[in-house]
Formats: sequence, structure tokens, C-alpha cells
Amino acid sequence: MTTTEEPLATTRTHLACDIHELRSLFLFEHLSDEQLLWLCGHGHVEHVEPGVLYREGDPATDFYVMLAGSLAMYRRVGADDVEIARTGQVGVYAGAWGAYLGDRVPQTYAQTLRVLEPSRYYVLAAADFASFMTDWFPMAVHLLEGLFFGQQSSQAATGQRERLLALGSLSAGLTHELNNPAAAATRATATLRERVAGMRHKLAIIASGPYDREQLAQIIHLQEKAVAALARTRASDVVPTALEVSDLEDSLGEWMDDHDIAGGWELAPSFVAAGLGTQWLDMVASCVGPEILEGAVRWLSYTLETESLMNEVEDATGRISALVGAAKQYSQIGRAPDQTVDIHELLDSTVTMLERQLGDGITVVKDYDRTLPPIHVFGAELNQVWTNLIDNAAQAMDGDGILTLTTRRVDDWLEVEVADTGPGIPDGVVDRIFEPFFTTKPVGSGTGLGLDISWRIVVGKHHGDLTVTSVPGDTRFLVRLPYSPTEGPTP
Repeated sequence: MTTTEEPLATTRTHLACDIHELRSLFLFEHLSDEQLLWLCGHGHVEHVEPGVLYREGDPATDFYVMLAGSLAMYRRVGADDVEIARTGQVGVYAGAWGAYLGDRVPQTYAQTLRVLEPSRYYVLAAADFASFMTDWFPMAVHLLEGLFFGQQSSQAATGQRERLLALGSLSAGLTHELNNPAAAATRATATLRERVAGMRHKLAIIASGPYDREQLAQIIHLQEKAVAALARTRASDVVPTALEVSDLEDSLGEWMDDHDIAGGWELAPSFVAAGLGTQWLDMVASCVGPEILEGAVRWLSYTLETESLMNEVEDATGRISALVGAAKQYSQIGRAPDQTVDIHELLDSTVTMLERQLGDGITVVKDYDRTLPPIHVFGAELNQVWTNLIDNAAQAMDGDGILTLTTRRVDDWLEVEVADTGPGIPDGVVDRIFEPFFTTKPVGSGTGLGLDISWRIVVGKHHGDLTVTSVPGDTRFLVRLPYSPTEGPTP
């Protein structure tokens, strides 16, 4: 039975409060007799049998100090209660210790406390504890308030800075990625304009030249066959080597020289790109007379080059559209904060956004289980998790290695594993990797909040789990997200 299912301890007996016993505790050793009498007058001692004393998330009604016995503390992680502390030290305290902060913070128990053996506790109601603190130690309360809310503000501000730095890096990468296809489209369009103008000029020559109706029909037929050949070559997985391309161009150039076609070296690349060689040009020569062969070959070359340029524009604009789509998917623009999504779409959009950081030296392996059902999550925030994990992996590998993204289902959990072949996380720091402000990066390279933010998004907001295992050459971050509706994300 887990602590969540286990009923609260009901065997609790009130006992007399002794100020001398309270004074023996490190928490109260410097209090005056008047203050100790106040504590005994407003609080009491309880004998508690083993069981759950209070449960995480319930209203924090009492402040507890252990006088004798032992206890264990648990935090809820997904469907499990994870033990975070176990002690038999007299004087340890728990419960409504933040009552003096009032309604500025949620007054609920931050963990589950389980009594492990018959124990005695000093118990003080939350309202009386708050009154005791504010009346007897006002300066300490102000200092504690400043520390508590100052840390909250600092984490919020630094977290915002972390997100802005990540956004700036992503924006720079996206701008770079968009600039390449945009520049390619611009160049192709400018060249295409020149070729279309050249084709208009050729059309005027044809209209006034020695071409009869049958020859024109043959040229148009050859033109369509050339375009179809280019499409087949474009779709083929067989790519000739640079040496093979050079040999083919030389062969076509020699053929054109033999047939008195000037500037064959300029025309040959268009035919090679379409997979057309000297045999195809022999067929062209057999279909048209020698007096119009050069004009026909040039017309066909212009046709192929124009088609290739249009393909370049299509590829470039398609790349731009894909990048914009990935950016929209990544940012979740126009979508509800929480939604049911295919986790692979989120991962793919993040990888696309981080392509520049990954570079050419890092190979991305996607070991996806495409049969996974959609899951209800906060998409934009999970993308921030993927960004932190993938970016950290890229930095660890220093531009050279293998990044493996794995998805699978284990029971009622969706698991996403981000693995890299970097040097690993040192044993001495792996247990601190999710602490706020802790970082292994050089000074100025990080705030130490990326993994802390990721942990809070996965564990705190999605009721999931985030763990890491690391040895040199194999570091794995495992994100577990619950499919169960009762364990779904919370605002």
C-alpha cells in the first residue's frame, strides 16, 4: 500500500506538555520560560502510532516537532510516493512551518509524513504558530519573508532570463536557416528571369526561322520527354559522383563540338542534371534536321535549366514553409495551452528549431514508437523541456556525436529518452543536476536553471518524472509522462 492510499493515523493520544523537555530541543533551547509556557499553553503533546500523520496537498493545519520516535517524508511523483528523507533525530520539525507567510503562499502540506514507530510530537496549530512567530520574533519573520519571496523573485527573473536566452539562440538559428533558402530562391528567380527572356528570344527566332510544323511538333515532344527525364532523375536515389558528372559533361561537350554546336560546355550541365547523355542527343539529331539541330538543343537546354530553377525555387520555398511550420508547432501559436498532441510532432519541431546548434557533426537518430496514442500536455512548455535536454546534449558532445531520441510506452506512462555520446556527467555532481542555479558549464555560459525548469515542468506541472543516468559516452535523460487522466497536467 502506498502512502497516498494509506489512511491517516487515528491512534493519537494527548499528553502533558513539559517546558523542560521543550527546552532540551535545539529548536527551543534559547526561548525564555514565558515563551515556553506560551507554547505549552497553546500547543500539546501527542502520542502517535505508526501511520500517515498528514498527506501532501492537504490543508496545513498543524506544526509538528518530534520528541521521540522516527519518521519518513515522501513527495508525490506521478503515481508514486518517493521517499525523500528518513530520520529519528529528536527535534526535527515539519508541517505548517510556513504559516507565518499567511495567504501569500498556499497553506498546504508540502509532503507526506509517515510515522514509522510509536512516537511523540509537540503539536501547535498553524494559526498559533504564525501568531507566536510574528509576536515574539517580528524581525526574524521579516528576514524570512524577504529570503523566501526574494528567492522566488530571483528564480522567476533568472528563469525568465534563461528562457529569453534560449529564445534568442533559437531566433538566431531560425533566421540563419530561413536566410539560406530565401537567398537560394532569390538567386534562382533572378536566373530564371534571364532564362525566360532567352526563351522568348528563341521563340521569336523559331517563329521567323526555317522550322516547319512537323519539326516544331518533334521539338515540343522532345521537350516534354526531357522534362519527364529530369523529374525521374530528381526523384531517384542514385546520385552520381562529382567525377562521374565531370566525365558526362565532357562527353556531351565533345558531342556538341562534333555537331558544330558552339558553347557546348555551357549547355552540357542541364542535360547531365536530367540524366540525358549522348545517346539521347543522337535521338534529337535524328528527329530534326542538321540546319536546326543547334537551335533545338539550345531550346531543350533552356527548358531543362528553367525547370531546374523552378525546382530550386520550389525546394527553397518548401524549406521556408517547413521552418515556419516547425516554428509555429514549437511555439504552439494559436493553440490552447493544454491539448492532446502527438509527442513526436513536438520533438520534431524542436529538432528543426535546433538544427543550427546541432550542426553537421551530430547525427540525430529517431527511435520512435509511432503507435503511441496522443497525450494531453502543455505543448509549448514541453518543447522547452526538449530544447533544454537537446541543447545540453549538443553542448556536451561539442559538435560531434550521436543524439538519440527514443519514445515508448511503459504501462500507463509515455517515456521520452534523450541520449548523447558525450563525456558524461561526473559522479560527484549527477545528484545535483536538477538543483536550481547549479551548472557544470563555464562561467557566463549558463544560469543553471535549464534542468530545474525542465524538472518543474515535467514533475510539477505534468505529474511526471525526470531522471538521468550517465557514464562516459552514454548520458540518458528520461522523461516520463502519465497517460492517466487523473494524473494529467495541472495549470
